[in-house]
Amino acid sequence: MPHLNKVGTGAVSGSDDSDRAARSSLSRLRIALTVFFALDGFMFAGWVVRIPAIKQRIGASESDLGLALLGVSAGAVVTMVVTGRLCQRFGSHPVTVVSAVLLSLSIALPPQAHSALALGLVLLVFGTAYGALNVAMNSAAVDLVAALRRPVMSSFHAAFSLGGMVGAGVGGLVAGGLSPAVHLLLLTGLGLLVTAVIGPVLLRQPVPAPVPERDQRTAEKERAEGAERDRDGARGLGRGARRVVLLFGVIALCTAYGEGAMADWSALHLTESLGASAGVAAAGYSLFALAMTAGRLSGTFLLERLGQTRALVSGGTAAAFGMLLGALAPTVWLALAGFAVAGLGLANIFPVAVGQAGALAGPGGVAAASTLGYGGMLLGPPAIGFLADWFTLPLALTTVALLAGAAALVAYLARSASPEPAGQMGIE
Repeated sequence: MPHLNKVGTGAVSGSDDSDRAARSSLSRLRIALTVFFALDGFMFAGWVVRIPAIKQRIGASESDLGLALLGVSAGAVVTMVVTGRLCQRFGSHPVTVVSAVLLSLSIALPPQAHSALALGLVLLVFGTAYGALNVAMNSAAVDLVAALRRPVMSSFHAAFSLGGMVGAGVGGLVAGGLSPAVHLLLLTGLGLLVTAVIGPVLLRQPVPAPVPERDQRTAEKERAEGAERDRDGARGLGRGARRVVLLFGVIALCTAYGEGAMADWSALHLTESLGASAGVAAAGYSLFALAMTAGRLSGTFLLERLGQTRALVSGGTAAAFGMLLGALAPTVWLALAGFAVAGLGLANIFPVAVGQAGALAGPGGVAAASTLGYGGMLLGPPAIGFLADWFTLPLALTTVALLAGAAALVAYLARSASPEPAGQMGIE
């Protein structure tokens, strides 16, 4: 009998050790992914706050700049479809690391351009790396969310927003002392350094398995569902899943359009429409990113209590109101207040949409929704440029409010379209 007790105690101890090891592995993976999301936001913001200086140096008009920005759009959207397949074949962790290296190298290219055409070509390279990194790290995050069994997707996007806020703030501080070429070359060095330090953590970690908290029957069911999602992603989504992923992709597109517009045009709107200084103009995007960070840090709490539909609808409505104020306000400070409200409203819509698409269809779902979503983020700025030439920049920015309202409407109409209303994240 003592022998049996000893064996039983050892088995329990071994199980506890295994659980602790699994949780420790998930914790390391979550930290590493958070760093990559923050790096992505920091690098992208470093580029966007230097757009006015690069625009002035090459003598581009708003429409010329809009055409050049199509290079980012084309590179990113095309690459996103391919990246989903690469993640299925090689794994999302290695693809994330390689994409981070490519993004770090390509961010130094835009200041080397001497015409709008050359800028568009180098932005094609930059957009390719940016799109690949976003699909890969979102796919890795979806796997981790499923393992943690908590709706923490917003926390990763909070890191992106925080990185964007810091990147915009640093860019505003160094704008007077460093040329765009020197500034973005320093970002290349920083990106390569961070990837060299954090990348091995991702490369050593396999795709996480859920922490063993449920009974064997439930675990077997979840493994079967995961295998089915992988098969769907490999052979193309089923009709029902494809329809739901498309709806989430449309929601992501409508709201990401606003993120892209704020990134590329908020500084120009504040300087050219309202006469703000360069420092205040850079602070506009930084404030927007700060509001998004705050909203996303509270995203898990809000989603667990409001549910997916109410969170999406209320967020889209708030973003529409905030962007109307930001675009049409007669003073800088009212416009900044509008940008902050818009940031809070948009904060959780995109991560929820991409996370739900991934939960339904794995990397293929992430790629499909991300292609639509980031397509909106990257196609929005050129569209704003054309509309600003045809009408005015403030009027062009009101389209952000229009699409945010559309996202709220689609989210409400699609509330019963999903075959799994609760998703894989327990947020409804």
